[in-house]
Amino acid sequence: MEYKRILTVQDISCVGQCSLTVALPILSACGIETAILPSAVLSNHTGGFSGWTFADLTEEIPKIREQWVKENIAFEGVYTGYLGSAKQIDYVLDVVESRLVKGGKFICDPAMADNGRLYAGFDENFVDSMRKLVKNADIILPNITEACLLTNTEYLENYDNTYIDGLLEKLTRLGAKTVILTGVSYDADTTGVVVYENGGHYYYKHKKISGGCHGTGDVYASAFTGALVQGMSAADAAKTAADFTLSCIEYTIGDKDHWYGVKFEPLLGELIKAVGVHV
Repeated sequence: MEYKRILTVQDISCVGQCSLTVALPILSACGIETAILPSAVLSNHTGGFSGWTFADLTEEIPKIREQWVKENIAFEGVYTGYLGSAKQIDYVLDVVESRLVKGGKFICDPAMADNGRLYAGFDENFVDSMRKLVKNADIILPNITEACLLTNTEYLENYDNTYIDGLLEKLTRLGAKTVILTGVSYDADTTGVVVYENGGHYYYKHKKISGGCHGTGDVYASAFTGALVQGMSAADAAKTAADFTLSCIEYTIGDKDHWYGVKFEPLLGELIKAVGVHV
């Protein structure tokens, strides 16, 4: 198996099992050298805790990029997650354009919204900037809310195949070559992911667990990216990531004290086997 280096760009929430504290161990478990570019450092994530500290690293991004150019450091893949501002998006585009090797994959999780609403602190200007990132991506992993915002489509809680097909087509018109649309549920008992690539569809569904957990989007995107970079097709990587994420939720859901994330670490062995990493 070829040894590859990938860069992931997102924040560090020191406690909370999300963003870089999820992406780094999962990508490493997939047998990939993982470099990080932190967009910010938080004491803990912002979902459910009573407060947090925040250190903005926006202006460090171009300095780090300049050092990498000087040292001729490049990456076979770039995977972006939560970014804190439109300015960060512009800086990250510079990193992608200059440090991604020819033929490398740019994977973008446009993490900015869920359940029909933007996350706190984001506005339409941020959505406009995210469209620029999506335009340059090889693969994007939006949920339905993010897909609606990116395409100026009305968000619906109840929908059919025609609605989802319309979202997928609009997203590819923005420039993304492959779309992995997450959280697609056509009935009350199941949910799943749609892979839209070269005009073709692949839908993988599994049982839906009510309640959910923080950080599962990051677990999914990281597992998908690791599987893809290690040679899986987009459809196989989407299925592998969904199975792993579901296992993590099932492993965690009974522990009421562990409400802030999923216990993914004990299950990394399952992911290693699924991806086919030789240990």
